[in-house]
This record gives sequence, C-alpha cells and structure tokens, in this order.
Amino acid sequence: TQGYVVDPHLNPVAPGVAGELLIGGLQVSRGYSGRSALTAERFLADPFSGRHGARVYRTGDLARWRVDGSLEFLGRIDAQVKIRGMRVEPGEIEAVLRAQEGIAQAVVAARRLPVPGEGAGKTDVQLVAYLVPESGAGLGSGRGQAEPEL
Repeated sequence: TQGYVVDPHLNPVAPGVAGELLIGGLQVSRGYSGRSALTAERFLADPFSGRHGARVYRTGDLARWRVDGSLEFLGRIDAQVKIRGMRVEPGEIEAVLRAQEGIAQAVVAARRLPVPGEGAGKTDVQLVAYLVPESGAGLGSGRGQAEPEL
C-alpha cells in the first residue's frame, strides 16, 4: 500500500503541507460497479508507481506527512461526515430540503447530541437541519415531506 498527499493538481506536496490523500497499491479496485462517473472521479491511473495499469484512489481525506514520516489525518476535503459507519453528504440533504415547498434555505450539520433513554453522558453523532422558511410560510405543516427522498 502506498499513500500520497497531493495538491489539487495531483502534485505531491512537501512534508507538513496539507493535501488530499491518495491510496495506491495492488489492492486498489478498478472502480465502483455500475457507477462509471464516480469511478472516473475517484479511481485514477497511478502517476507515481511506474507500474502499467496501476491505480490510485482519491479518498477525499485531508492529510499531511509529518517530518517523522507518519501520516496525519486532518479531516475531509468535502463536507462528508460518517455517522454510525455510513458516509453522509450534508449538501445532498440540504438540496432535498430546499426543494420542499416553503423552504428558502437549509443547512445540515453533524452534531454530537445526547442519546435519549441511554443515561447521562451517552452521546451520538446526529444530523441536525436548520431551516429558513420562505416569506409567509410556516415550517410545521411540511414536517416529514422530504422523508421519502432521504
């Protein structure tokens, strides 16, 4: 397995400089089954290995090499969050919410909140939506409209 930290143009960055983490090596798949557009975006020809047919995977993770040679994870390049093992794109949820009648703006954020019925101190990451109604619209009547799309 090889790790590369690169700039937006896929050029390696110096130790200590943040960039996107690429993963290369024999274990990297050819891509996603039945998802050619996403495959083209995430699975690239490996420009570093020199092996014919080698590929790298764009993780979307922000990382940097430390001077001691270890890799430091800094977060995500995008707004993707992981909740109970599932990767979630808050922007996609925001788009569904904004498409609902009466909603002018929507922001979705991951927050660590208490788990109801689990006792004091027990928390879990949950998504919270902040909505701004269109002028003259109330939010109560539309509750649950977006649920089938989410």
